[in-house]
Amino acid sequence: MNGGEAMKLLFSGLSKDTLRGVAELGGMLGIETQAEDAISVEVVQANGPLKVTRNGNRGFIQYEKKIHFYRGLGLFVEHARTMEAFTINEQPRFDYNGTMLDVSRNGVLRVDTIKQFIRYMALMGLNGLMLYTEDTYEIEGLPYFGYMRGRYSKEELRACDDYADMFGIEMIPCIQTLGHLHHALKWNYAEPIRDHHDILLPDEPKTYEFIEQMISTAASTFRSKRIHIGMDEAFQVGLGRYLREHGYRNRFDIMNEHVGKVLEITSKYGLRPMIWSDMYFNLLANDNQGQLYNMNADFSAENMSKIPEGVQFVFWDYGRGEEEGYELVFDMHKKFGSMPIFAGGIHMWNSIAPNYGKTWKTSHPALRAAKKKGLREVFATAWGDNGTETNHYVILAGLQLFAEHGYGDEVDDETLAKRLKACTGIDLFEPLVSLKYMDEVPGVDEGNHWMANPSKFLLWQDLMVGIFDKHIEADTEEVLPGYYRDMEVKWRNVKECMPAPFHALFETYEKLAAVLSMKTALGVRITRYYKEQRKEELAKIASSELPELYSRVESLRLAHRRMWMLTYKPFGWETLDIRYGGLKSRIQSAGDRLCDYLDGRVDVLEELEAERLVFDQNGTPTAPMNVTGLYQLIVTATSLT
Repeated sequence: MNGGEAMKLLFSGLSKDTLRGVAELGGMLGIETQAEDAISVEVVQANGPLKVTRNGNRGFIQYEKKIHFYRGLGLFVEHARTMEAFTINEQPRFDYNGTMLDVSRNGVLRVDTIKQFIRYMALMGLNGLMLYTEDTYEIEGLPYFGYMRGRYSKEELRACDDYADMFGIEMIPCIQTLGHLHHALKWNYAEPIRDHHDILLPDEPKTYEFIEQMISTAASTFRSKRIHIGMDEAFQVGLGRYLREHGYRNRFDIMNEHVGKVLEITSKYGLRPMIWSDMYFNLLANDNQGQLYNMNADFSAENMSKIPEGVQFVFWDYGRGEEEGYELVFDMHKKFGSMPIFAGGIHMWNSIAPNYGKTWKTSHPALRAAKKKGLREVFATAWGDNGTETNHYVILAGLQLFAEHGYGDEVDDETLAKRLKACTGIDLFEPLVSLKYMDEVPGVDEGNHWMANPSKFLLWQDLMVGIFDKHIEADTEEVLPGYYRDMEVKWRNVKECMPAPFHALFETYEKLAAVLSMKTALGVRITRYYKEQRKEELAKIASSELPELYSRVESLRLAHRRMWMLTYKPFGWETLDIRYGGLKSRIQSAGDRLCDYLDGRVDVLEELEAERLVFDQNGTPTAPMNVTGLYQLIVTATSLT
């Protein structure tokens, strides 16, 4: 929180609703309103740029849209703490700028968490929020839709929508109407509308009855007349039940017919839809290899004329590092007949720590290119793939980057650090961005473009069946335990300066680093000692190191659980509990197996005799630790089902 004496401000020209919003932000800003001997701040709504000034005890904020006022308020307080006089002018670069928070990968954000994000976004000047809901919202008459997944009630979503609207933030419903519906389609009720395990069956009347239930629910829940209807990565559309019933058809035609029918539904409810654009690039690629955003896609006038009108396209890209590459794809999107929306990424998925190296290397050029090409709408995605092991609060530094690009041209880390502190009341920038070093370790390329996740695979991989052991070379084995011990100390010191929930966040990383400082090379050492017949060392591991590791894993589990429960609904945590339980059980089994060998009950430990190979799923790594794995591939080479 902001330290020191509260700043006293007396506003004129504000509505009661806006004053209520100011009161909601008072704690983060460290301000009091309606106090004596306060700075008088005149507020005027007018067309034009955002203007924020102070001259002694008089202040002035001119804004066009409500969200601009709240950004101006944050700027005023930030500068007024150190300056008696200043003038700030900002011209908003985007009409819509915000974030999409994934609430479909087990982590369903609590309503109070969403409201906290809304408060941060208001001071940043971000005016768009989507909750990515595949099946995590209730639909009347469909009890299995989102069953035991922590789905939101209408009342919960309306409360969020009302709260966002108070700050001038538009909540746009974000659903799926083609693919990514595995959890919705796994129950028997969905059998007639299932093409593939996670894809709806096109050209089936019951499918469109189902889609209308989804869309009508969104239309009656949110005040926005815009809706994101998804439709990305449905690469098997038309190749499942549809193929068996209709035979093979050109899937571009199937897609167009499906989009057209869904647009009839959105039109019925007065909604303006957007969809992800990757499927059209995929289906029109000349090589038909399914590459995402293949620039050889046939965007001829004939093909473009077949695509239904009335939908806006969202170009998602989380990997390009050059402005020119973004500019080319932006230009290609314009052939759809409308200006695209750009969706970038704050990299927090498929890992247990954020990757700010890649986030920075992709977001800066993407947003510069968007401004250069005249795009008016952008947002930052925050996916939770593979179990939402990384907490959503880590994205705040990335949201600040999107915000500053929305009000300026060049953005640097110094500016971001100052603005994030002003918008949260906490000195968060360096600690959040430094979390990247949990994965950007020695042996990983600088910037971690290939999304290496050693803090994840070193945590979950098995001590006796070390699928990643081949990547822990001699120098890595020597360096990484000490490296993570230093990380443990860093996060311990950081957490002591943090209020909730960030105290719990950095405590989780402190406990994770403590585990990794022990576990990183332990499996390699066990295998080496076994092959060298160093039984005394094996006995020490079994009697002292493994029990200590077990204890550290339990401490990590408890810290991680505390952070989860502060952020998310309890549904979904059971998956991580199972992961931690499996890790602890395998630590015990490792001790049992070593004791069996040391006591002569078995002559050979077959799992330690097995040759260690590189994790051959990422191509040839450019550095020994430059690999990434998902949980189900990290823990075993056999099957989890």
